[in-house]
Amino acid sequence: MSFKENILVTGSSGFIGFHLTRRLLEEGYAVTGVDNHNDYYDVGLKEDRLALLSSYPGFTFVKADIADRSGIETLFKKVQFSCVFHLAAQAGVRYSLQHPESYVHSNLQGFFEILELSRLYRVPRFYFASSSSVYGNSNEVPYREDAVVDEPVSFYAATKRANELMAYSYAQLYPLHIRGFRFFTVYGPYGRPDMAYFSFTRNIDEGHTIQLFNNGNLMRDFTYIDDVVDGLMGVFRKDEMTLLPGSSYEIFNIGNNQPVTLGYFVAVLEGFLEKMAQVEYVPMQAGDVYATYADLSRIQTFTGFQPRTGIEEGLGKFVDWYRSYYRQRTS
Repeated sequence: MSFKENILVTGSSGFIGFHLTRRLLEEGYAVTGVDNHNDYYDVGLKEDRLALLSSYPGFTFVKADIADRSGIETLFKKVQFSCVFHLAAQAGVRYSLQHPESYVHSNLQGFFEILELSRLYRVPRFYFASSSSVYGNSNEVPYREDAVVDEPVSFYAATKRANELMAYSYAQLYPLHIRGFRFFTVYGPYGRPDMAYFSFTRNIDEGHTIQLFNNGNLMRDFTYIDDVVDGLMGVFRKDEMTLLPGSSYEIFNIGNNQPVTLGYFVAVLEGFLEKMAQVEYVPMQAGDVYATYADLSRIQTFTGFQPRTGIEEGLGKFVDWYRSYYRQRTS
């Protein structure tokens, strides 16, 4: 069986990596997935994502740590990749308060290793995950990619901004086309259990108390996973058609452009779960931001991207998946 291209996806058993990898495989690309299946959250969920990907003939999986140069370089020696999607990272704003060393290892050292190997083995396109967290508590909303983002309020955000600067320098020095993506509160089926929408769903469903930080006065630009993948694939396809030899660098927001309050978000969840939430209102937590709100002008101009999934539709799909998935796991 012939495939269009050979693509490397790091973090392929992660939330966004899993959905992107599945889309690439469905569209006829060969994908090598890399993940270390760490225990930051439920390893069983990562293994279930991997099991679904492993059913595709074009998929190859390698369990490895992205910061391990010798282990990762073996992949680059075996396969000439046309593109790298570097999505592996240590996630979580609050976790970075207790375990900053994990972020140095994965988000700084690991990022460098994948970027440097892409240079050494002449991979022409390098795409990487950044985060809306780099905007901090900027008052200039919606957030534009050309905003000054030099005041991160969490160590996680600092590592993501460092990734952007590292990548920028490589694009100036070497023939690499580099794209960074600032994701805005991504949610959906097979999502991360550490994120608020997931833990809220579980706690409301099981009758436990949920905490709303800053007394619930927060807004998030919740972005459904299918829209995120559409955004990534739109840039990927445009580059396939138009890139010339040389180098380039661009940062794109991928969000929904429709922020909602946490109170409304909880109300929508209550409706789908048919249960009222037990809410504890607590102060703002260190490292958190008051609002996220994506300006999508740049990616819309580049690809015509338009998010299609509102919070009501997206949460409905997530709750349906959540009930089905955990019913199967407990049966």
